[in-house]
Amino acid sequence: MTTQLIKSSDRGYADHGWLKSFHSFSFADYYDPARMGFGALRVINEDKVAPGRGFGTHGHRDMEIISYVLSGELAHKDSMGNGEVGGANAGVIRPGDVQRMSAGTGVMHSEFNHAKDETTHFLQIWIMPDQRGIAPSYEQKHFDPASKRGKLRLVAANDGADGAVTIHADAKLYAGLFDGAESAELALDLTRLAYIHVVRGSLNVNGQDLTAGDALQVREASRLSLSAGKDAEVLVFDLAA
Repeated sequence: MTTQLIKSSDRGYADHGWLKSFHSFSFADYYDPARMGFGALRVINEDKVAPGRGFGTHGHRDMEIISYVLSGELAHKDSMGNGEVGGANAGVIRPGDVQRMSAGTGVMHSEFNHAKDETTHFLQIWIMPDQRGIAPSYEQKHFDPASKRGKLRLVAANDGADGAVTIHADAKLYAGLFDGAESAELALDLTRLAYIHVVRGSLNVNGQDLTAGDALQVREASRLSLSAGKDAEVLVFDLAA
C-alpha cells in the first residue's frame, strides 16, 4: 500500500467575494501539474456561496458532476427542464442530498443560493465519464444521517447499486459519519485507487490522522479502516486505476 496525504492548506484557494472556493485539484486559475486529478476524479471544489448569489447559466459536456450540500440550500436549474416550474425535479439541493448531472453531449445550468441570510456550503465534484457523447441526464436522491452513521453508505455508483445515484464512470462514492467509537472498514481491489476526503471534523484512516479538508490518496490497498472520528463526515472514492 502507498499513500499520499494532501493537507487542506495545500489546496488551491480563490476568493471572489461572493464565492470562496478551495480546489483539491487544478481548476480555473489554480494550476498545479502534480494535482490534475486522481484516476477519473478530476475536481473537488469546496464552495461557500454568499446569500443571494450564485453561478449564472454556463455549460458543461462529457463530465459526471456531483453536488453534495453541507449546509444551506442550492437551487439548480438546467436546460433539461430541472428546476423549472412544473418540471420533473424541483432542483433544490439540501444537506443529505446527492445530485448527479451527466453533462454528456452538452447541458446548460445555473446554481444559486436564494437565502437572504445563510451561506450555502457545498462540494462540487467532477468525475470523467467512461463514455462520451451520451444524452444528458439528471438524478437526485436523499440519504438521511442514520444511513451514514458509523458506516460507509454507497451514494453514487456506475450501476446504481443499493439505491445510489447512477454515474457513467468506473467509480463508486461512499459517504459516512463517524464519532467516538464508531468505525468501519471497506474492502478494496488492489488494482484500484481510493481517495478519502474529510469533509468536516477529524478521522483516522489506515493509521493516518486527517482533519477537515484533508485528503488521502491510496494505491495498492486491500482495505480501508476508518476510526477515531470526532464529528467527522467523510467521502470515499473507489476508482479505476
